[in-house]
Amino acid sequence: MVRTSSMEPVSARLPGDIYLWLAGLEIEGAPTNSDKVRVLLSQLKRQYDGAFDYAAAHAWVRDLMGGLRDGLVAAERESGRHSDLLAASLEQLTSTLALVVSSRPANAGEARALEDALVRRLFAMADGLLRQGATSEASAFDPGVVRRHWKSTLELAQLLNDKQGGPHG
Repeated sequence: MVRTSSMEPVSARLPGDIYLWLAGLEIEGAPTNSDKVRVLLSQLKRQYDGAFDYAAAHAWVRDLMGGLRDGLVAAERESGRHSDLLAASLEQLTSTLALVVSSRPANAGEARALEDALVRRLFAMADGLLRQGATSEASAFDPGVVRRHWKSTLELAQLLNDKQGGPHG
């Protein structure tokens, strides 16, 4: 593929619903449909190019979650509360999704390495949730959210601990 900085014209027919969606889509720095298509194709190219690269996949996932992050900033401003729980969860989810998106195991060894990395990330997320439940109120928009949902997880952990024969296995 030849890389060029020149702009090339492209014409396309779009179904009416897609056209209306595009016309109503708000993209910062892209006021026209042509600008929007350019931005969307750039994002798609970045996604495609970064499909096997963890850092590029991580940046792409962060971009996907940009609206959510902006909404949380507004919610924090409105409520005067910060959610460490959501912030840490979003970071873990971003890293986990980037790991999955950028992985293409070609053999059992690579699949085993992916499995190990994925389980490590998921347990790190579980650790973060449990740490938020260690105090009577989590650092969250809803301080009781962790304790309200952890019952079955704690029961499973207790069963595993009992099966291993003690506090540390």
